[in-house]
Amino acid sequence: MHRVERDAPRVERAVAARLTRAVTIALALACGAIAHARAEGNAPLAFAVISDALTRPADEAPVRRMLDAIARDGSIAFIVYDGNFKGATEPCRDSIYQSRHDLLDASRTPLVMLLGQHDWADCALAHGGTYDPVERLDFVRQLFFADASSLGQNPLTLSRESDVARFRTFREIVRWQAQGIAFIGLNAPSPNNHYLTAGGRNGEFEDRAVATTFWLEHAAESARRAEMRALVIMLQADPDFSRYERRDRFAWLHFSRSNQPRDGFLELKRSLVKAAEIFRGPVVVIHGTDVPEPNGFHIDQPLRNDKGLIVTNLTRVAIAFRKPQSQWLEVQSDAQWHPPFRLRVRDVKESHTKESSAPPPEAPAQSSEPYAPYPAPASTPPALPRNDLPESLPPPPSMPPPASELPPLLTPPQSLPPIYPLPASGVQNGVSGQ
Repeated sequence: MHRVERDAPRVERAVAARLTRAVTIALALACGAIAHARAEGNAPLAFAVISDALTRPADEAPVRRMLDAIARDGSIAFIVYDGNFKGATEPCRDSIYQSRHDLLDASRTPLVMLLGQHDWADCALAHGGTYDPVERLDFVRQLFFADASSLGQNPLTLSRESDVARFRTFREIVRWQAQGIAFIGLNAPSPNNHYLTAGGRNGEFEDRAVATTFWLEHAAESARRAEMRALVIMLQADPDFSRYERRDRFAWLHFSRSNQPRDGFLELKRSLVKAAEIFRGPVVVIHGTDVPEPNGFHIDQPLRNDKGLIVTNLTRVAIAFRKPQSQWLEVQSDAQWHPPFRLRVRDVKESHTKESSAPPPEAPAQSSEPYAPYPAPASTPPALPRNDLPESLPPPPSMPPPASELPPLLTPPQSLPPIYPLPASGVQNGVSGQ
């Protein structure tokens, strides 16, 4: 009995020691996981954006070559197909949908599919085959978005809005994360977000508008809590940011005599303003446009809030490729860059890329076309964050402080410096679902 009492403190000390070791190991693992997550969040990232590439059967071969060319570039983590996998004059037949699905699903690079105008909203027109657009949208959802995976032979795991019971049908609205950046893909087709002026309830539009608002604001809040370093939102249509309507408590008392149709993107633009206010970090909106762009894309800050002020932390990239079957937008991001994104148009048929029309002497221009639509200030010597340049070159100039407390991706256009060309070294892939 006395021996058991004498051994009790020894047993307690042994148990305490084992518990201390277990807690120490758990803390070390947790700290290591946090450090690894932060390192991943600061790692470089590159992805590709293609759009409007499939308009007829003859486009399938060049698009297949473009997908193969992107796959051979080991730095590209994933592809976003930004709408319109069929042409405006192609009928909305099941066979065409199946053919395009098989082509895009054969991509060796993960491919996230977003829907566009010709994919379902135009199907009621004569050249679309006079189909019911809502029925075609349901068919596309079942064919392209059957599970949580993206297209491609090495798919990503995506979060779909259909995971939320209230929005069970919206499989095409997605989000995911990659290297500290939150991505959101929407279903917002041209020309007016499928807003119909016929009498009665505009059910499809209204339900999708509610789903889009919920998804944008929820994703922005999640990105803020997770301390994401940027938010990238992609859709097919041009929301016409130059047109915005302020909220009016007594709007129902006003009688409008304007013949201008109702803005189908009104709710979307208000949701983007709120998402930028919630997240407060750099927000990038990428969409297609019918306006010709000599460089393949256009960058500006066109969105305004209810007070008429520019939303300084939201930047728009409007893409309009001259040769959609062989051109794609390469987007690279690095937490160490200021600003953190670099854009360039890649051409499968050409080895060169479009860069700045006024590069430094050490990096001669490879194309006569400008890299970005805004000229550099005369007092700012351009410098590129490239590994193949001499160490004596000055570092890239830092961005001037924003006019408001919101940290912008780019400053207002009148003071925009050029977007620096991409680094010579490749970036590592690293994508995870959210």
